[in-house]
Amino acid sequence: MSISDELIKLPRWSLTPRQVFDLGLIINGGFSPLTGFLTEADYLSVLKDLRLANGVLWPIPVVLDVGPNFSYKPGDEIILCDGFGNPLASLAIDSIYRPDKDWEAEQVFQTKSLFHPGVRFLMTELGSRYVGGRLRAINSPPIYDFGELRYHPHELKQWFIDNGWVKVIAFQTRNPIHRAHYELMRRAAELVNAKVLIHPVVGLTKDGDIDYVTRVKSYQQVYRNYMTDFAKLALLPLAMRMAGPREAVWHAIIRKNYGCTHFIVGRDHAGPGKDEQGRPFYGEYQAQQLAIQYEQEIGIKIIAQEELLYLENLKRYVPRSEVPQGQSTQTISGTDLRRRFRLGDNIPEWFSFPEVLAELRRGIAREGHGVTNFFTGLPSSGKSTIAHLLQARLLELQYKKITVLDGDLVRHYLSRGLGFSRDDRNINIERIGFVASEITKHGGICVCAAIAPYQEVRERNRRLISQHGTYIEVYLATPPAVCEQRDVKGLYRRATRGELKNFTGVNDPYEVPHNPEIILDTSVKSQSQCVDEVVNYLVAKQLIEVEKSLS
Repeated sequence: MSISDELIKLPRWSLTPRQVFDLGLIINGGFSPLTGFLTEADYLSVLKDLRLANGVLWPIPVVLDVGPNFSYKPGDEIILCDGFGNPLASLAIDSIYRPDKDWEAEQVFQTKSLFHPGVRFLMTELGSRYVGGRLRAINSPPIYDFGELRYHPHELKQWFIDNGWVKVIAFQTRNPIHRAHYELMRRAAELVNAKVLIHPVVGLTKDGDIDYVTRVKSYQQVYRNYMTDFAKLALLPLAMRMAGPREAVWHAIIRKNYGCTHFIVGRDHAGPGKDEQGRPFYGEYQAQQLAIQYEQEIGIKIIAQEELLYLENLKRYVPRSEVPQGQSTQTISGTDLRRRFRLGDNIPEWFSFPEVLAELRRGIAREGHGVTNFFTGLPSSGKSTIAHLLQARLLELQYKKITVLDGDLVRHYLSRGLGFSRDDRNINIERIGFVASEITKHGGICVCAAIAPYQEVRERNRRLISQHGTYIEVYLATPPAVCEQRDVKGLYRRATRGELKNFTGVNDPYEVPHNPEIILDTSVKSQSQCVDEVVNYLVAKQLIEVEKSLS
């Protein structure tokens, strides 16, 4: 669809990746009954009652969040574009409001813990205001890959009709499909005499998940080799929230919109793992219970599946409740699977399909185990010195390429012209983060050394880089008095006298990292000891392979 003369003169607003995913599902009907981003009345009703203001069931707030530079007002109409400037839809603004993020976290995620990725995204990524209003579609978000697997809801519904599929079970996943998942789908199909829609999420998922290209290739292998007689593979461009029970209801509504009659909800559906005390955020079957509560209203039958466990002596999978007392079971966690891949250990046939394991090996090899070590701390705390010493040590110990991104050099080459306001400092750190993410993506080791005084931008970099490899925050906790003594440029004294503004540690704040992987105090540890501590961490986490002849 081309943009009309009526719309071409409207102001434009660029969307974030998550907003693009949300908008795409609004305009193609995947988020029906939504016709736009939630107004304040709908937002408050969703948080309180899992319903829009008109009473229709909808459990997840889908909002257009904006920052302080959003200058439009209710009654205005704007064009929403993707990050490349492609116009996707017009938005007639109905309301602009400030959310209560604490309440939103408690209602949607049942926690305010920043260990929950959904809460962390809400608190550190989403803007301070939400914009609600009606959308008019212009273009669907562009598709660049796996086009043959991407269907709009009306297209998939028609495919079901054309192929005589009456009962369709949707299977949601953000992980590779192994034998237990296959068994689960096959049993569900036999149970209700239905076909299966393998409908994996390929939008934003959770840091640490297998990259979606590797996952899709593994799905294709399972589908082509084992499931063409009772299943179909299609991709869902959804940005997950990891909201557990509410998300299970949300996923069921979406699959109903895609023409499915049944929906599998497994153990800990859309759960993000454990909190800082090691406790699961949600009960194992809490999501199933909430989804079943609303299944009649949604118009989709919930298939509540138990976890399947492998019994070595019987050579088959059985539901957890059917495991004989005293019988040992076999399982392999995602962490253990990655460890086995790295070490070249055997992965038993009962766990997965050889075709899937081959794709995962290729995918993990492409990842190359890239690592970013991000040194942050006050001026003169020792960041640059330790970073360069670490570079030298790693060059001696292993053969991966290493890049050092020093804050001063980055300002000279990438951030020339930026000042030292909060916004300019954040832009500078974001640029460091982007370059580091590219180095990490391609399997290198990046060592960053920058003051990076603000927690919010450090966390943005963590999320960005963690999508491609491992992020290690190293906090130089050297006391301010020691830093000032080491200051050969006299910057601390100048700032104290008022001659230098926006100087971190004197007249501009430094926000201490919340949960750094490593804390170093160069006033009590030598430079060599500090480097040893970082290297030992990398070796212990199996992030570098030290050559035996050199170790």
